Amino acid sequence: MNEAPAAPAENATPAPASAVDPTKTRAAREFEYTSPFLACRFDPTGTYVFASAQDNTIQRFHLESGERVALVGHESWPRGLAFSPAGDMLFSGGNEGRLIAWPAGAAPIEPARVGEAHQGWIRAVAVSPGGSLVATAGNDRLVRLWNATDGTLVRELAGHESHVYNLAFHPSGVHLVSGDLKGVIRQWDVASGAEVRTLDASRLWKYDAGFAADIGGVRAIAFNHDGTLLACGGITDVSNAFAGVGNPAVVLFDWESGSPKLVQLSKENLQGVVWGLTFHPDDFLVGATGGGGGGSLLFWRPDAEREFHRLALAATSCDLALHPDGRRLAVAHYDKKLRLYDMTAA
Repeated sequence: MNEAPAAPAENATPAPASAVDPTKTRAAREFEYTSPFLACRFDPTGTYVFASAQDNTIQRFHLESGERVALVGHESWPRGLAFSPAGDMLFSGGNEGRLIAWPAGAAPIEPARVGEAHQGWIRAVAVSPGGSLVATAGNDRLVRLWNATDGTLVRELAGHESHVYNLAFHPSGVHLVSGDLKGVIRQWDVASGAEVRTLDASRLWKYDAGFAADIGGVRAIAFNHDGTLLACGGITDVSNAFAGVGNPAVVLFDWESGSPKLVQLSKENLQGVVWGLTFHPDDFLVGATGGGGGGSLLFWRPDAEREFHRLALAATSCDLALHPDGRRLAVAHYDKKLRLYDMTAA
């Protein structure tokens, strides 16, 4: 079942390309809560920002008024958030294995549908470009495709040999990629469920013999807007697996060849993990990092190994989202604050 990508949202006016300057990025606003934030997404209309928290809720903030509405329905941490293209439905996946569909614009917001989707943690949720499918992935090493309208299981994609940490649809909607703990990227044909190829992001993984454990994995994943590049973020060059000491890194792939184009690092060898990634339409990549080195926003060009700009954050970050206007970023912070950053001059 291939599908055409949906048209962009109409009521979130993109900023003129000339107005966006990553080197001018500044803190613009913050929303405070009582629990650390885990993940965040803007709704496609650009009206709200949603953030999941460690108290098992999802909080919706109105960007203009700051009004907060709680979404209650998960029994563990909601880690995966994804919207329908029109923005009317939010899909969330939690560590208890539930996939919940929410009417995003309602108040109060009650679950429209609750499904038992995986055994154990759901690590990521994605909606297909045309909005007909919802993909989930988790610790049971499976990727599943669901009918977005009625929640029925469409297809199960098996093949990963370790926990599946993240996934994304290609902008064409023809393919889906999923990345696991060991940095294995599997490319799937959406219509048939067949595995097309694997890509190697093992630079983001290490087995520590002393600790007897794997560390790393594909913690963040993003395609650029024309689907020619795939970015996978995480941690590399781990020197202390027990303490999680290593450097944030992105493995950037040329999509057509499937070959790594380069590994993107930080100039100052920061400590931490790339927890969130987004491509900007102006052809730069933004990564949100968190760990022993605090939190940072790193801005990379797709042809450069080191960032062209870094903004130190007030606290370690857990996720990142780009507003439909192309001007604002949201960062989910562990210090119980959701911060908005503006990439234009004050």
